[in-house]
Amino acid sequence: MVLFDGRSGGSTSNYIYQTLKEQIINLTLEPGTKMSEKEIADQLKVSRTPVRESFLKLSQEELLEIYPQRGTFVSRIDLAHVEESRFVRENIEKAIVRLACEKLSEDDLFQLEVNITMQEACEKKANYIKLFELDDEFHKILYDACNKQRTWNMLQQMSSHFKRLRLLRLSSNPDWNIIISQHKQIFELVKNNEPDQVEKAMTEHLRLVVIEKELIKQRYPTYFK
Repeated sequence: MVLFDGRSGGSTSNYIYQTLKEQIINLTLEPGTKMSEKEIADQLKVSRTPVRESFLKLSQEELLEIYPQRGTFVSRIDLAHVEESRFVRENIEKAIVRLACEKLSEDDLFQLEVNITMQEACEKKANYIKLFELDDEFHKILYDACNKQRTWNMLQQMSSHFKRLRLLRLSSNPDWNIIISQHKQIFELVKNNEPDQVEKAMTEHLRLVVIEKELIKQRYPTYFK
């Protein structure tokens, strides 16, 4: 059920937490999957305590649902959570791109260009998992350049359901060029210091997956609440 390839640095509890979170976000662990403390503990040859700690942390982030006497399950995607995350991110990110027009250095712009080039390579290789990671990295570069790393980290804590919907969109719709084209447009508008236009472009970009959410829900009905 859950694959662990060996532990690197950090505590056992944190390793389990990070591994499970990644597998939930990238849908290796599908919504509704039943989780077993014992199975994970046996697989890692650890006590159930760090597994239980990881489960508790993931439940606090609404990625696991724990039911007494019934068990622990990967949470299904809640579209109300998706919309709230999108709303918060859209309103913050409109301000971020306006600020980016003033703040981005030549090195920041170069990082964005490299990122877009790698996105195009992912499109050619049909690697939607890596494209998803690069999409996140594109936005993170903007936050970092504006010295808003804590804001980015805060958004990550509330965006798990939104991320899973975005990943489903990438996996079910092979027309990834629209996302890459939007990133290119945002890059050019920031580079050319056009705050009003880039704010509009970012709004359209962040609403793309929401426009398609009903089609995605029809394709994966068991993944949603």
